Amino acid sequence: MRFFHPSPYLLLTLSSLFWAGNWIVGRGIRADVPPVTLSFWRWVIALLCILPLAWPHLRRDAPALRAAWPWIGLLGLFGVFAYNTFSYIGLQYTTVTNGLLLNSFIPMLIVALAWVFQGKRLRRIEGLGVVASTLGVMTIVVQGDPAKLLALHFNIGDFWVLGAVLSWAIYTLLLPRKPAGVHPLSFLFAIASVGLAATFPAYLWELASGRHVIATPAALGAMLYAGVFAALLGFICWNKGVAEVGAARAGLFIHLMPVFGILLAALFLGERMAVYHLAGIVLIFGGIFLTTRR
Repeated sequence: MRFFHPSPYLLLTLSSLFWAGNWIVGRGIRADVPPVTLSFWRWVIALLCILPLAWPHLRRDAPALRAAWPWIGLLGLFGVFAYNTFSYIGLQYTTVTNGLLLNSFIPMLIVALAWVFQGKRLRRIEGLGVVASTLGVMTIVVQGDPAKLLALHFNIGDFWVLGAVLSWAIYTLLLPRKPAGVHPLSFLFAIASVGLAATFPAYLWELASGRHVIATPAALGAMLYAGVFAALLGFICWNKGVAEVGAARAGLFIHLMPVFGILLAALFLGERMAVYHLAGIVLIFGGIFLTTRR
């Protein structure tokens, strides 16, 4: 992949596109694929895709990966196990609307944690960008009517999503701890292996409780999408983008997920765009422009 040097902002945009589809998939097949099962097989598929590509680099990178095992372990637990499993469990009980609303707090949480634990602060124009982009997400979620915020109902699924949001913020802040010089595929294979190992006991418990996959074409296709696009390509793009622009700036691209959700729904489900969609999209892109214009 040395010959491929796309813009980090393009990579972050692609990761949000892949993950927007993943949220729709996770909610849409909740009756056919249990949440931990989806998380487990998503990473089995991803690892099967990664291994042949990463194998030439793993032998060279093994000493560096072993030396950084505490950080590799934390990144695998927070980014692979916790975020994915908690998100899918949450989507069993809450709506995609609530999930996207809660997910929109990731950029602000990254900024807050970076300030508390790392002493990092945004410039005023960057902070304004974060606020504008967050307002854009909320405009879309409440359909341009602030009163609908009061009508939102929160349940146990929302607390699982909040756990996922916190996990992703921690994962993003820990990414700079990735061992230097390690190939991106070696690194992804290492953290995916940790995350899969952590998911396995929960997967066995879910099977023992009598929850199994209903192997419909839609369910199998969704699992394949989650493994190849959301896990493999999404993580490669995100990790590379964060490495180049930093956690706080990269986090803002999470706000593109509802934008892509709207466009995908219009393209594949025939849903129409409303004025509040356009207003929210303008705010989101305006916030991203303010934060990244340097």
